Amino acid sequence: MLDHTQSVSPAPTLTVGRQLDTLIIGGGAAGITVAAMLRSKVKGSIAIVDPADTHAYQPGWTLVGAGVFSLEQTVKPEASLIPNGVEWIKKAASAFHPEQNIVELADGTTLGYRYLIVCPGLQLDWGKIEGLKETIGKNGVCSNYRGDLAAYTWECIKSFQGGKIIFTQPPMPIKCPGAPQKIAYLAADHLRRTGKRGAAEIAFCTALPSLFGVAPFVPSLKAAMKRHNIEVNLRTTLKSIDGPAKKATFIVTNADDSTTEVVRDFDMIHVTPPQSAPDFLKGSPISNAAGFVDVDQHTMQHVKYRNIFSLGDAASSPNSKTVAALRMQAPVVVKNLVAAMNSNTGTASYDGYGSCPLTTDYGKIVLAEFTYGGKVTPSFPLDPRVPRYSSWLLKTKFLPFLYWSVMLKGIDLDIGHKEKQFADAA
Repeated sequence: MLDHTQSVSPAPTLTVGRQLDTLIIGGGAAGITVAAMLRSKVKGSIAIVDPADTHAYQPGWTLVGAGVFSLEQTVKPEASLIPNGVEWIKKAASAFHPEQNIVELADGTTLGYRYLIVCPGLQLDWGKIEGLKETIGKNGVCSNYRGDLAAYTWECIKSFQGGKIIFTQPPMPIKCPGAPQKIAYLAADHLRRTGKRGAAEIAFCTALPSLFGVAPFVPSLKAAMKRHNIEVNLRTTLKSIDGPAKKATFIVTNADDSTTEVVRDFDMIHVTPPQSAPDFLKGSPISNAAGFVDVDQHTMQHVKYRNIFSLGDAASSPNSKTVAALRMQAPVVVKNLVAAMNSNTGTASYDGYGSCPLTTDYGKIVLAEFTYGGKVTPSFPLDPRVPRYSSWLLKTKFLPFLYWSVMLKGIDLDIGHKEKQFADAA
């Protein structure tokens, strides 16, 4: 009989290069926000691990792709955003050893910690679509999911003279699930305004079974698709792309769950790449089967390792992956972390809040706000399903200010959201 106990090697004992009180993996929106909140509430050393030179306001990239913002408006040096009193370790994390309270870095060095916050965001899996890496940024193949490529999206839209345009959305999870269709509306509206809409055939191809995951907002989005004369193709997933030949191959899932391969011609195609947890998280002791940090969806505390927390896109909480979500998660993480430091059980709870300003036209936005279970929870006493200019002002003026000057400074600003009942989509 095989002795399984003899086939299991013990975890290697690592030498700790440095010891820190609170270690934060990721210097994006989540990492900077939670670090800024923590510095005045806890004692001891705080450090952020992130190799990036720049920090981007990614919600602004749809507007870069639509010619409303410049790329420069959405990017700042990472060094300028690190909070005072917080150390920046400009390296990449590569492995987690939670039994030893150690994080291993890509250069082979290690960091010890008392408490760990993991928030490295999502990775963009360009290589999962055959041919995409070879043609992205040329041949009319664009994407707002990378800052430098968003500028090419606008170049494609404003120089378009006629032909076929396709907008794609992959299976979940992705950052800001509404973004793939926002740019479709804006492109159609720009072509209308410039007298070129009649020369364009526009299609939206989404792997999802519906236009949006929160049912009460679907009728508004269907109306926007109809108004802009955009062909909608549900359960249609981009498989491969041939940029020089201008052909895209899709896998269409039929009503009986069988699949059909369809090749579509394009003159311009906006691709949302598949996304997943970072590779260094997948299969780690702190991740779930899907590769995300395995946390309680309300406390944001790890289900096994009580000195580990997570927030933002890399957390396993089943919320929409938006900046608005992590803005509400950060105070919960900080309060529960402080409680843990004082040997108490944290009681702060995240309700799954997310927000997606769905830009249906230049100057009009459906402000979708919701919590776990698809509950609609608007912050303002207006019907959120109606496209409004006031929401456009919120998106283009207030939210960037809120991001750079409030959230990343560690200021907890909760406007307040309350559940409101609406009929689901037909």
